[in-house]
Amino acid sequence: MRGARSQETGRPVVTQTGTIEHEKRYGTAGPEMEIFMRALLALLLIAVPTAAFAHTGHGDTSGFLHGFMHPVGGIDHILAMVAVGVFAYVLGGKALWLVPLSFVAMMAVGFLLGVGQIDVPFVELGIALSSVVIGGAAALGRPMPVVAASALVGVFAIFHGHAHGAEMPVDASGFEYAAGFIVATALLHAAGIGAAMGVTKLVGKYGKTAAQVAGGVFALGGIGVLAGWL
Repeated sequence: MRGARSQETGRPVVTQTGTIEHEKRYGTAGPEMEIFMRALLALLLIAVPTAAFAHTGHGDTSGFLHGFMHPVGGIDHILAMVAVGVFAYVLGGKALWLVPLSFVAMMAVGFLLGVGQIDVPFVELGIALSSVVIGGAAALGRPMPVVAASALVGVFAIFHGHAHGAEMPVDASGFEYAAGFIVATALLHAAGIGAAMGVTKLVGKYGKTAAQVAGGVFALGGIGVLAGWL
């Protein structure tokens, strides 16, 4: 009977029947898995059409490859973008997909600023600090409104996008290049969420704690970038 209560504590007791029904609906990883799949689908809806349109009518993929390699070729970018995924997982709920999407959207804004040669101060410092702040927020694990979390990652996304735009090769197609780094960024976000989800499936109730520890590691990595160790 699902409504049973413990005689010692008076608290509701989750019976085996309730657990089985829960696992049938969500799987052993819980409802977060369903939300993750939605987040992954949302990221793919950005990444796949963007990559496809970038190559329509073009034989040369160098612009796309240059854009794709820019985020994955720098440890500072990788730390921050995977940390966004971990941060989104720690927050859970709608943040699981809104936070990464906010990063991608504001990164595009930063890219336009960089291409337009509009100066944004302290870009390199902002990029290095992004993994420290975002990873630190994930490590703390404090509840945060989705709007605030999206704004937090969005501010740092502008620095990353500006760097992508300012360093775009002169002979590269702007659209193809942007498609490349957007796809790479979406994949890095998904990697962070997916890794945290996978660890949770392995360690069960300690999954969020493990994700918070990972956030701390990313924050330390950002400090390493700032100090010149990485």
